[in-house]
Amino acid sequence: MAKKNESLGKTVGVVLALCLVCSIIVSGAAIGLKPLQEKNAALAMQENILDAAGILEPGMDIPAVYDKRIKPLVVSLEDYEVLKDVNPANFSNRKAAGDPETSVQLKRSEDIAGLGTMETRTEAYLVMDEQGNRNGVVLHIRGQGLWGTMYGLIALKSDYDTVRGVLFYEHSETPGLGGEITNPAWVKTWEGKELFGENGKVKFDVVKGGASSEHEVDALSGATLTSNGVDALIDFWMSDKAYGPLLEKLRKGELTNG
Repeated sequence: MAKKNESLGKTVGVVLALCLVCSIIVSGAAIGLKPLQEKNAALAMQENILDAAGILEPGMDIPAVYDKRIKPLVVSLEDYEVLKDVNPANFSNRKAAGDPETSVQLKRSEDIAGLGTMETRTEAYLVMDEQGNRNGVVLHIRGQGLWGTMYGLIALKSDYDTVRGVLFYEHSETPGLGGEITNPAWVKTWEGKELFGENGKVKFDVVKGGASSEHEVDALSGATLTSNGVDALIDFWMSDKAYGPLLEKLRKGELTNG
């Protein structure tokens, strides 16, 4: 019996030692790969921004084109000034929205996009033409879909009203239904649409039964809740509660490049 217990003890000891070694290896690999993962994530976002802005082309040097054509700024959503002490390369809208120091709790009556909390600062990407002049902006958008949050980007032309492009890069919507928010054919229908009416208020709509004006795009077939979510997130982010005053400052040329 003593020998059996001794043998069992050795086996347990070996197993525990192996578990410890494996844990150390896995932890070390995770730490070691983190810089590469962050670099790849940053590159993917640069690609998304260029794509939304209509600049992306097959085989292009994404970092080089991004550095030439995109000017990232971190802007306060409280006074709509550029936060010159915040490095855009180290900033994350998603982290800001989850940090009590850089976010606010939305009232249920105003939270039409189902956000819960809203960041008090955002990263805005000024689009530059080949001569280095401002030619529009790309902004983060997000809102509740059928199964979870839809994360995207919207690019506006130099009037800060007309849509240059839209891109949803992360979502959990149903493939073939709500998941069609990434369908290039549907995305293309946004190009040239106008977000605001003559009174400066958001007029854009995602409509059933066929878009018939410059302020409308077709809803997704069989995906009413996803379509409603897209409509609501545009209404929220383009309102005076979010990007409305920022876009007005851009129209007037009052936002400095930092």
